[in-house]
Amino acid sequence: MKGYYNEPELTAEVITPDGWLRTGDLGSFDPDGYLYIRGRMKNMIVGASGENIYPEEIESLINNFRFVLESLVVEQKGRLVALVHFNKEEIEARYKNLKEELTDHIETRLEELRQELHAYVNARVNKFSQLKAVVVHAEPFEKTATQKIKRFIYAQAMGNGM
Repeated sequence: MKGYYNEPELTAEVITPDGWLRTGDLGSFDPDGYLYIRGRMKNMIVGASGENIYPEEIESLINNFRFVLESLVVEQKGRLVALVHFNKEEIEARYKNLKEELTDHIETRLEELRQELHAYVNARVNKFSQLKAVVVHAEPFEKTATQKIKRFIYAQAMGNGM
């Protein structure tokens, strides 16, 4: 891209003098020379002792957990909190033979899954990336036109004690 239309200051922020686009992606090379994208600069959380925490890495781990549709990791009062949207329809389908008890069973199962997910993630990340809490988010997350979660909405809400 050549730049933003009629926005020279914004263009100067994202285009280097030699023509490279600053995407905001953060990556690292492994010993074999493969590049791994860790997350986005604007999403990176700096831990209490200055550690770089990449919420996308933790979200990827959470999203691979059974019954999780999507998640979002945000900072709240210096601690990491995961907002998790479970796939209630899939859980209901699995337990459809329990029709009358289904609602109570689903809520109990969601609490068990929330606790299990919390332990699962904290056992697999370094101590600086451990979650303080996992919060069940009942509704799907609000998305952009390209189906990316509007992270800023939830980060602001968590800062206000959501």
